[in-house]
Amino acid sequence: MIESCTVIELASVLAGPSVGQFFAELGATVIKVENPRTQGDVTRRWTLPHETPPDDRSAYFCCCNYGKQSVALDLRTERGQDVLHTLVTEADIVIANYRPGQAAALGADADTLRDLNPALLYGHITGYGPDNPRPGYDAVIQAESGFMAMNGSADGPPTKMPVALMDVLAAHHLKEALLVGLLRRTQTGQGAYVPVSLMQAAVSGLANQATNYLNTDHVPQRMGSAHPNIAPYGTAYATADTPVVLAVGTDRQFAALCDVLGRPALAKEERFATNAARVQHRAALDNVLRPRLAEQSADALLNALHQRGVPAGAVRVLPAVFNDPHAAAMTLGTGDAAHPAGLRQTMPGAVEDVAQEMGPPPHFGADTTSVLQANGYARGAIDALEKEGVIQIA
Repeated sequence: MIESCTVIELASVLAGPSVGQFFAELGATVIKVENPRTQGDVTRRWTLPHETPPDDRSAYFCCCNYGKQSVALDLRTERGQDVLHTLVTEADIVIANYRPGQAAALGADADTLRDLNPALLYGHITGYGPDNPRPGYDAVIQAESGFMAMNGSADGPPTKMPVALMDVLAAHHLKEALLVGLLRRTQTGQGAYVPVSLMQAAVSGLANQATNYLNTDHVPQRMGSAHPNIAPYGTAYATADTPVVLAVGTDRQFAALCDVLGRPALAKEERFATNAARVQHRAALDNVLRPRLAEQSADALLNALHQRGVPAGAVRVLPAVFNDPHAAAMTLGTGDAAHPAGLRQTMPGAVEDVAQEMGPPPHFGADTTSVLQANGYARGAIDALEKEGVIQIA
C-alpha cells in the first residue's frame, strides 16, 4: 500500500499507462498529463468498428487508465513546462514513453526533472533503448524479436499475437524496476533513472525458446500451439462439442490421460512411454489421440481428467471467459451507467480492496483545475494559463 506516493504519467497507449494504473491500484495518486493539442491519449479514439462511446473514453482507453486524474497541459510552451516542474517537485515517480531526444525539448527529460527532485524515480519506456530514436510499436517488436516467426500454423504465414504482449511485458518489467527503486530509495534517499525497452522485454520473454536456440542451435519453427519440449501440450483437440487443450507435463499425467481415454496400453508403448519419446513421435501421438478425443463430450472428458490430476481445459471464447467467477471478480465497472464497463485485473487481498475503490478512467482534462489548485495555483493563475492555451479545462 503506497497511498502517500504521487506518480506523474507522461505516457500514452498501453505500456506506460499500464504501469500508472498499477500504482493507482496500490493506492498512489496518479496524475496523467495529456497533450491538449491532440486532445489527449490517442487511445481515447481507438474504437472498434461497432463501438460508439458516449464520451472520450474508448474501451481500449479504459483498459489501463482507471484511478487516475487527467491534466491537459501543453509541454511545448515554457509556461506548461513550469507547471510540470511544479508537479514534479512533489512527485515520487515519473513514467514516460518519449522517444530518445523528445523529452528534453519538452523540459520533461530525466536529467531536468531529477535536478529538480533528486529523489525522483524516472521510469522510461522506449522501443529499442534510450540511445535509439526508432519508435517502438508492438507489432514491429513482435516481428523483430522472433515471436512472429514462431507463431502460427506450420503451413501458414507468421502471425502476430492478438494482444500487445510486448507492451504488457515491458510494463511488468518497469513495475518491478520501480518497486525495487522505491525500496532502494528508502535505504539511500536517492532516486534513479529506470529505462526499459520493448525489445529488451520481448527478448527476455523468449524464455525456453531462447535457451533452446542458445544451447542447442535449435531454430523454432511454426507449429501451431504445440510445445517444442513437451507433448501433448498446448495443441487444441476437437471433441464432440467444444475443443480442449491438454497440458500433459509428466509421464504420470500421460498415463492417466490414456486411462481416461480407455487406452491404458498407450502409456506403455516405447514411442509414448516418456516425454522425450512423445516429443520425438509427436505426429504419431496426435494421430492416436485425435479420433479418441473427438468421440468425447468436453465436459465429461474434462471432469474425468481433472479428477485424475491431468491439466486440461476448454477453448473458451470471451463471453464464456467472463462467465467464470474468477474473471468476473477481476472486472471493474466505470461507475458510469452510460458507459460500458471496463476490464481490470486486480491483485488479491488488501490491494484488491483498493482497486475496487478506484474511480473510473478520467475524462480528458477533467482534473486540471483541482490538481493545479492542490499544487498552489490560485484561481486567477489557472484562468490565465487557460487563456494562454497552456492548459485545457474540461
